[in-house]
Amino acid sequence: MSDPTARAAAALAAGELIILPTETVYGLGADAANAQAVAKVFEAKGRPRFNPLIAHVADAAQADRIAVLDAAARRLAARFWPGPLTIVAPAREGVGVCDLARAGLDSVAVRVPGHATARAVIAAFGGAVVAPSANRSGRPSPTTFADAVEETGHAVAEALDGGPCAVGLESTVVSVLDGRIALLRPGAVTRVELEAVVGRLSEVGDGRRSPGRVALHYAPDAPVRIETTQTAPGEILLGFGPGVGDPRWSLSPSGDLREAAANLFRLLREADRERPSAIVVAPVPKDGLGEAVFDRLRRAAGHVG
Repeated sequence: MSDPTARAAAALAAGELIILPTETVYGLGADAANAQAVAKVFEAKGRPRFNPLIAHVADAAQADRIAVLDAAARRLAARFWPGPLTIVAPAREGVGVCDLARAGLDSVAVRVPGHATARAVIAAFGGAVVAPSANRSGRPSPTTFADAVEETGHAVAEALDGGPCAVGLESTVVSVLDGRIALLRPGAVTRVELEAVVGRLSEVGDGRRSPGRVALHYAPDAPVRIETTQTAPGEILLGFGPGVGDPRWSLSPSGDLREAAANLFRLLREADRERPSAIVVAPVPKDGLGEAVFDRLRRAAGHVG
């Protein structure tokens, strides 16, 4: 079988794992309906089983077969799918996503990825695919094929190279449950963009229904300090904006948040390979996409509790 898409789909059908490119980060893919395959994902990542997984589907029609999407969820899907938005909605009983993938919850997190290769594999497979970031749990997510293979390549039957991830941060997660719409995890689809479609978001949301909410997450081996440009010998500064630090280590020399998001995990990994005494990250804005960048940085630094 020479076609990589067909090989990946066959591996999923056989209960094996794959490395799957998406526009957000590289994912460690498995058949969402197969509890034994999903268990391999948790084992390969060392991921706690209370942390639910996102079910990736080829289109909105497939999403509708595993999740109960109300009018607000459908508006969000129409506006942002395919793309970096995950919708948490009530799960349809017994359809498509096993209990382990949902962490025993009555909801399911579902997304149509923006990467054409990911959608092609999912369509060829014919079912939903869980695809959490293809790294060991707690580590920075891989946004290049090489980093994904380095992290979890030993556990997979097939690995697809889709090039560098365009977004570079995990998807925005929004819950649409019991008439309330809440932002559970910030991402490339911003709070302002969501509210333009569904109105003001609820301040109350159940964070256990979303992945990526543990306090220390996305962390390199070196300690991370944020919101400062002051460094000591042996530390590496990841700058942001004109004239801040060495351009080699800048998230964005021009101060562009989309560039910073795309570079964040790659630079955390590259800096960590230098074995610094610490990685220091310059201040970034906290509005718009900056909310998601700052969320990842404070979790990398262990500042959430």
